[in-house]
Amino acid sequence: MVGRKNKPKAIKILEGNPGKRPLSNEPMPEKILLSCPEYLKKDKIAFNEWNRIAPELYKLGLLTIADKVSLEIYCSQYSIYRKALDEISKEGLVTTNIRKGNKANPQLAIAREAAKIIKAIAIEFGLTPSSRGRISLPNEVNEDPLEEMFRRG
Repeated sequence: MVGRKNKPKAIKILEGNPGKRPLSNEPMPEKILLSCPEYLKKDKIAFNEWNRIAPELYKLGLLTIADKVSLEIYCSQYSIYRKALDEISKEGLVTTNIRKGNKANPQLAIAREAAKIIKAIAIEFGLTPSSRGRISLPNEVNEDPLEEMFRRG
């Protein structure tokens, strides 16, 4: 298929349906707060990221049983990215190859590839500033305690 990907119905609703086109009758899997898979629990970075982001996605109504694999990939790639950055900070951006010449640290390519995957999935979940900026949440989700205090006077 050529052209722009269709946005999920949940994202269109959160954005306020700016095109005012009829919303598609797409399948809506049950919204569910997914528990972290056992294999990810063994990776502290991936586990912490799962526990940080899954509740937020659930609150926004963007997490369903069908999203489990995407969230798993996101968290595992985030872990790979962070581990690659740790190695880069230890070894530096440039390493020495077998012939005693300088070359770019191979961890740079690993970090770059993981970042691409993370960004692609983050956009799908509305987790980047530009994708988030197009979303308008219902009042009950968007309540700011400070704003409420000023409203009451």
